[in-house]
Amino acid sequence: MPPENLLAIDSGTQSVRALLFDPRGRIVAKVRIPIEPYTSPAPGLAEQDPQVYWDALCQACRQLWQVEGVDRASIAAVALTTQRTTMINVDRAGKPLRPAIVWLDQRRTEGLPPVGGLWGVAFKLARASGTVAYLQAEAEWNWIRVHQPEVAKNTYKYLFLSGYLIHHLVGRFVDSVGSQVGYLPFDYKTQRWAPRWDWKWRAVPISPDLLIDLVPPGGQLGEITPVAAAATGIPAGLPLTAAAADKACEVLGSGCLESHYGCLSYGTTATINTTHRRYIEVVPLIPPYPAAVPGSYDLEVQVFRGYWMVSWFKNEFGLREQSLAEERGCEPEFLFDELVEAVPPGSQGLVLQPYWSPGLKLPGPEARGAIIGFSDVHTRAHVYRAILEGLTYALREGAERTARRSGVRPTELRVVGGGSQSDAAMQITADVFGLPASRPHTYEASGLGAAMDAAVGVGLHPDFPTAVKEMTRVGDTFEPNPDAHAMYDELYNDVYLKLYGRLRPLYEAMRGKW
Repeated sequence: MPPENLLAIDSGTQSVRALLFDPRGRIVAKVRIPIEPYTSPAPGLAEQDPQVYWDALCQACRQLWQVEGVDRASIAAVALTTQRTTMINVDRAGKPLRPAIVWLDQRRTEGLPPVGGLWGVAFKLARASGTVAYLQAEAEWNWIRVHQPEVAKNTYKYLFLSGYLIHHLVGRFVDSVGSQVGYLPFDYKTQRWAPRWDWKWRAVPISPDLLIDLVPPGGQLGEITPVAAAATGIPAGLPLTAAAADKACEVLGSGCLESHYGCLSYGTTATINTTHRRYIEVVPLIPPYPAAVPGSYDLEVQVFRGYWMVSWFKNEFGLREQSLAEERGCEPEFLFDELVEAVPPGSQGLVLQPYWSPGLKLPGPEARGAIIGFSDVHTRAHVYRAILEGLTYALREGAERTARRSGVRPTELRVVGGGSQSDAAMQITADVFGLPASRPHTYEASGLGAAMDAAVGVGLHPDFPTAVKEMTRVGDTFEPNPDAHAMYDELYNDVYLKLYGRLRPLYEAMRGKW
């Protein structure tokens, strides 16, 4: 029988996973290798030795071959998906020149000369100069060239984590179009490097020679080299298919190929994505990212530090549930769901605005988090439920903003990420949106999306609609409760949507002081 299984490698923030899928989207075997936490050499910085990612990838693959029933000869292709916006400077041999700047890094480069000329005039007229200045300050390359000019001078290629790992696997400096999410002169509309006259080259002055060739999702990046085969155990000569960044692969792996599906990701950053064939900026100058399907776009609204707040609550206030879970031999999440269900929908008027980490425009850089409506009835259970509700309000607001710009409203939801494993969070999602919310049939949605790119790339499925039909299914579905939805509608429209405008002057007064 010809090989038909698909090896997906998913390099995340906390682990690297090697996943073997069959053509029906079922997991044949998987291995997860935790990676050491990133380091913070100064407040706000997040760096990692790039070798950590490669070593974990090698270890995950080598352990996968030890799983009973795994046959390397059954693999038809390999695909890679990674965390976004983790940047690595390398020399001609692909050796890193400094630690990777991880996507959680908060360094900024203030005081850069503004984009001038006709572009500068245009931005002033459009009242977009502040947005462009923000993007300049956020660009990691600008920080490196200002603060580490020797590193910038000696850089042969400037890579996303995906490009770094791909070079290890196939020996070429090449990357997927679908992985280009970051502060580089990339034209998100045409999904190629920006033309030389584009303002992005002035905002991020980098030599085009430092950027690498790009291949659309489903295209071939190269073949596994003998050196990579010796390190990983992946058979030499297997094709490495271009996939996309983890969020884009999650959307595809959830089956959200059509625009009326909303894909919510409940991870460290909570997001809502919809896939479109048309280029649409939900917020001016903030582009849609490349989808895991060639020629398509993922319209995305983010809540920074989204489900980080859930982890924060569990660490700060959830010791009792964690101790009880250990005594009972169950998962702590089961007891946290019980905590949520002890409180009625709406948390008896306790409303949370989840801007723990500011954004660019919506919210703006001055934003902070807020919880209002406290009374003597409220307990830590109310606070926990209010966190889940506030995050869902923010994602609903993002969905409505996207619908106004695109003309397409979501009719069904798919929910992925760690938070999707909570039944309570799933029910709150259905109730706040007033829409059915489903989990995909597998938790490994990003790995599945990468495998689907590989399946289409090597012809196991003729196209992406077929791959979605054959490889994705819904798992548990949560239907909205009409009474709860009515309660949430009232709180959302009468309270939540008005919070940011009312509190913004106070946030501005606090900015830069505390």
